[in-house]
Amino acid sequence: MVDAHAAVDGFLPSNQALPFTNDFPRQPVLKIRIPGIGRVAIGDASRGLCGGMVYTTRDLFEAKLLPPAVKEPPSPGSSLYRYIVRRLFDSFDIPRGVARFYRLMATPDADTARSSLTLRGAGRITVVNEWPRVRLDLDRGVLSPLGVITLRSYDPFQLGHNHQVLAYAYEQRQTAVTLRVYDPNTPLDRADAVTLSFDVARPSGPVPITHNLAIGGRPVRAFFRTGYRWTNPLPAITAG
Repeated sequence: MVDAHAAVDGFLPSNQALPFTNDFPRQPVLKIRIPGIGRVAIGDASRGLCGGMVYTTRDLFEAKLLPPAVKEPPSPGSSLYRYIVRRLFDSFDIPRGVARFYRLMATPDADTARSSLTLRGAGRITVVNEWPRVRLDLDRGVLSPLGVITLRSYDPFQLGHNHQVLAYAYEQRQTAVTLRVYDPNTPLDRADAVTLSFDVARPSGPVPITHNLAIGGRPVRAFFRTGYRWTNPLPAITAG
């Protein structure tokens, strides 16, 4: 018996998500011009532009625009590529969003006692703080972008191993929750079957999260709702 459920009306990754996967060749994410030095390359697109793809997909859906009819990742000189990169940096919400990724990455799975204090674990943060915010989005019929934590580390150079997805539906049976998400790494012929599942009964943790994201077998330790703001994607998909 399903106790609660909701879905964003009209959204399925196979129809509304970008039609290519997050599989860009090794190339700079962008180049900036520094006076006296010239153009400097920043980042490596082969490590993924998942946040940009997630935000672009939501932008298009909220603008009631179909995704561009391209089957391969756009080239660096294209307007669509530049837009995805812009939205990637928006998804990081620098510095606040990057700090949230780092704090959760460094947080133990379960609550820990320290002197007279109990420090919240990644499980409690996910199911008590973040899941209700995601559920509220979905109950209102709004897509909900998620930052996904895939490892435990204090090393900030490991931040790039985390991921971003877009929640569009959920189902709850008693304390068991299944989230349906758009994963930019998953090809569209399998995209509608991607889920994250967890139980909210024991937030003190650890809270196991089962998933079938295409993230190379890495676990999902936690997630949080990212700070999305809409941007008009029309110029990027109509420019030559």
